[in-house]
Amino acid sequence: MPTNFTVVPVEDADGGNKSAAAAGDSKPVSLGKLFDNEGVENNVEVDDSPGESSPFINSDNDREHYRYYEGKNMALFEEEMDSTPMVSSLLNKLATYTNLPQGVREHEEAEDGVRRVAVMVPQMGTFIGVYLPCMQNILGVILFLRLTWIVGTAGILGSFAIVSMCCICTLLTAISMSAIATNGVVPAGGSYYMISRSLGPEFGGAVGLCFYLGTTFAGSMYILGIIEILLTYIVPTAILFGGQEATPNDMRVYGTCCLVLMALVVFVGVKYVNKLALVFLAWVILSILATYAGVVKTMIEPPEFNVCLLGNRSLKNEKFETCAKTEFVKNHTVNTELWSIFCDSTYPNATCDDYFILNNLTEMKAIPGLLSGVIKDNLWGDYGPVGTFIEKKSQPSVQVQETPTTTNTNEHYVINDITTYFTLLVGIYFPSVTGIMAGSNRSGDLRDAQRSIPIGTIMAILTTSFIYISCVVMFGACIEGVVLRDKLGYSVKKNPVIGILAWPSPWVIVIGSFFSCCGAGLQSLTGAPRLLQAIARDGIVPFLQVFGHGKANGEPTWALLLTVGICEIGILIGSLDAVAPILSLFFLMCYLFVNLACAVQTLLRTPNWRPRFKFYHWTLSFLGMSLCLSLMFVCSWYYALVAMVIAGCIYKYIEYRGAVKEWGDGIRGLSLNAARYALIRLEEAPLHTKNWRPQLLVMCKLNSDLAVKHPRLMSFTTQLKAGKGLTIVCSVLEGTYMTRRNDAKTAEQNLKAAMAAERMKGFSHVVVSSNLRDGFSLLIQSAGLGGMKHNAVLMAWPTRWEQARDTSARRNFIETVRETTAAHQALLVAKNIDHFPENHERLKEGSIDVWWIVHDGGLLMLLPFLLSQHKVWKKCKMRIFTVAQMDDNSIQMKKDLQMFLYHLRLDAEVEVVEMHDSDISAFTYEKTLVMEQRSQMLKQMQLSRTEREREIQSITDVSRGSIKRKKTLDDAPSFNAFCIPEEEAQLIHDRNTASHSAMNDKAAGGAPDRVHMTWTKDKLIQERNRHREGMGVKDMFNMKPEWENLNQSNVRRMHTAVKLNEVVVKKSKHSQLVLLNMPGPPKNKKGDENYMEFLEVLMEGLDRVLLVRGGGREVITIYS
Repeated sequence: MPTNFTVVPVEDADGGNKSAAAAGDSKPVSLGKLFDNEGVENNVEVDDSPGESSPFINSDNDREHYRYYEGKNMALFEEEMDSTPMVSSLLNKLATYTNLPQGVREHEEAEDGVRRVAVMVPQMGTFIGVYLPCMQNILGVILFLRLTWIVGTAGILGSFAIVSMCCICTLLTAISMSAIATNGVVPAGGSYYMISRSLGPEFGGAVGLCFYLGTTFAGSMYILGIIEILLTYIVPTAILFGGQEATPNDMRVYGTCCLVLMALVVFVGVKYVNKLALVFLAWVILSILATYAGVVKTMIEPPEFNVCLLGNRSLKNEKFETCAKTEFVKNHTVNTELWSIFCDSTYPNATCDDYFILNNLTEMKAIPGLLSGVIKDNLWGDYGPVGTFIEKKSQPSVQVQETPTTTNTNEHYVINDITTYFTLLVGIYFPSVTGIMAGSNRSGDLRDAQRSIPIGTIMAILTTSFIYISCVVMFGACIEGVVLRDKLGYSVKKNPVIGILAWPSPWVIVIGSFFSCCGAGLQSLTGAPRLLQAIARDGIVPFLQVFGHGKANGEPTWALLLTVGICEIGILIGSLDAVAPILSLFFLMCYLFVNLACAVQTLLRTPNWRPRFKFYHWTLSFLGMSLCLSLMFVCSWYYALVAMVIAGCIYKYIEYRGAVKEWGDGIRGLSLNAARYALIRLEEAPLHTKNWRPQLLVMCKLNSDLAVKHPRLMSFTTQLKAGKGLTIVCSVLEGTYMTRRNDAKTAEQNLKAAMAAERMKGFSHVVVSSNLRDGFSLLIQSAGLGGMKHNAVLMAWPTRWEQARDTSARRNFIETVRETTAAHQALLVAKNIDHFPENHERLKEGSIDVWWIVHDGGLLMLLPFLLSQHKVWKKCKMRIFTVAQMDDNSIQMKKDLQMFLYHLRLDAEVEVVEMHDSDISAFTYEKTLVMEQRSQMLKQMQLSRTEREREIQSITDVSRGSIKRKKTLDDAPSFNAFCIPEEEAQLIHDRNTASHSAMNDKAAGGAPDRVHMTWTKDKLIQERNRHREGMGVKDMFNMKPEWENLNQSNVRRMHTAVKLNEVVVKKSKHSQLVLLNMPGPPKNKKGDENYMEFLEVLMEGLDRVLLVRGGGREVITIYS
């Protein structure tokens, strides 16, 4: 019975490696290895080439693992183990794969000098890893410094609309982001990674840089917020440029110093930023809780903060305590500090401001409380231009005419420092809802990113949206309107408005907002350089390559320097209100493309689109995208245009100069769908003449190194196409695909390189066929797809075809002409293609001559026009020649042709050449005689070897040099070729003296009798001279008997070629390019050997010639 056995590798438990080394580096051996020697003896080829790709990560050294399976029960698949590994191996690799987070954690380890052991599964959950970072990034400077002012200016309803729009926008974006983030493993990289891998490198680079700019300007906004808090509430005495309020110059000076300090902190070590993040977040949460506590307290006891109104105008009360003109002190009426502010002295008879005299002072509570009913007054907005007073409309007021004295006292009123309108408030508020990407940026640190990112991000947005909406309602219900519109709290002793509402002290809000801005600023300066570094390392933007480098520990030093420089630009603006709309635009553009990425992937229904987050829909993504686009133009239409232009420029730059990346993005899938749709539409109706343009199939010949032999053919294609229409560059290799598949790939790469060098847009294709003829036929029939098929074939004239040892070049060319005609495709044949101009050349003068002999669709007219559109041929004028016969009216022909060109909208000179009937010259007979003798010789060279004796006569062609004998094909009986070069002539005379019965003996092992006869150079010259003397003795009368035996059809054709060539050379010898009608090959294939001779005679004496044969349809029309 059969015995089954298995060879099992054995290792020592405690010293496997040492044992292996001691045993001579022995390794586990499979049964296949045991019989390797036998395989070698039997000439069995073993393919040890490594697989081209592997499904594993870091699987370069896994071949021994695969060989372990050889000889076991998976032997049926053992030859494919390199490319298709076992499922158990795949699962093992995936289970042990570690997604090492990139960024802060790596740099911290490098700075400590100790490389920590990598944790296989990160331990951050939803709350710590996503929820809290999003909360910290969303809640910030706008909440503490601008939300009360937005509520007071826009009203509760307007503020509710602003907050709702922005929160809905971020919520829809978070839904789209969750779908993208849960569609597979998301490495650390955040929004840039998601957008670039979903929409491609062009969109990814453009939006990534916009997101980088937004993050950088966010750093500027947070630094300006720090300085505003510092100079307004904490250290107001530090103002440098005079006055009681911080000026833009103060903001610039202190902002620059703060930026440098923060940059140093980030440069020294981001681990300090990471450690302080929890402290900053704690203060933010404490500040929000203090605000809610203050709101509750207002129902019990309103805060002791009052606001003073003169008439209906709000006053800055930092310089006075009593809101009255006079007060009783010890039974005496004394003027208050307000009197000295609005009057020129403290005396009762002092000259005072008119408005101060005519209006009374009113003191009211700044925070009436939640139950006071002030919410009714704050429902509607109160917008105004810059410089207007903050007024309570319900208070009585006597208006006065403005005087110089009145103007001088305006600084004591609370006024609008900027013109307020709804769209401005949207732009200022939107940065307060950004930061939703914080969770996805930490995806590498999460225990389960596909679960944590959607839940944490959406919960953070819902929480912050509740906070913002509740704050809008609470501020409008608790605080007086004139106080709400006081941006910096000058009317309440220069306290932040939200601070006077908070409990127990305004300092909780001051310190909380200060720490919030510090933390957010440091996070921006930490995240922006790493985002830029990620973009630079992707290599999609060439000029950013330098920013991919950094310190030895990976810290992005150069990116940090650029970030600091751009951040300084935002600081030099000097106003938080002016910087906020800028970063709003960049963030909105980023969110727009996140929604677009989700919508595109959903609509395409690509097989790889399988998000675990199921609560998404393409309509929600489109709604979010539309909302983002609307908010962009609502915030600032000119900023929106600038941001879109910047993104568009980056997109086009990456498209033309960036590295080619294939990330399986949705835009590529969209392009495929669009191409499929367009191809189907093209099939529905035939192409109209007005839309006809040459769709070229370019036949390229390759040299022995598989490089393009005639690169000028590519240049001419580019000049003819000008980047429009379809271009397929192809070539044929002889052999079988299994043996030459690597050569085919190399040849195709060479074709692409040649196309790129000529900046040609098109496709390349290389086929392998048993012979060139079949390959050409295959390409002519099947190249292209659907309606996008070629309608013209461009090829180079086969040079030295008459000197070739075989007739394959001639036969291939003639069959190509026949097949293009049968396929109703145009044919363009360029002679002396290597003499054609390159793309960088400029022809200063000259003409493109068209010899219109027969009408074959008007392609001859169209080609010069297309060439003249290119800068190489732009200065060449177009000349059209046509031939008139004896019965034609040449004058009328010229007029008709001029009118025809006028209707075609073509500018060209017209000339009609008259060709009268004439006798056939002796030169024509001589040419025909030589041609037929050559044909007869070629037929003799193709005789079978089974003949008894073959006699070959050498015929010298004085005009073209030596004639080389044809080589037989490999599958036909071979015979010895001969050639007569200039240096040495060798005649190999094959003689087979054996009879037909002897051939059987040869098959049994007999060798043929081969006689080699060699001529020396002296004998060759002697024979040539004897031949020429013999020809010279003959006179014209002695030649006539030979002429009478010639084929008269060939004589007539040769006569036409000679006469037409004489006319063309006379008129167009010095033109830059000559276009000729290409006569078709004879219908009877017996005349094929003479067809090439006719064409050679037709083009003789011309440098650049383009033979044109139409495809049998009209390609140009006079109609619009």
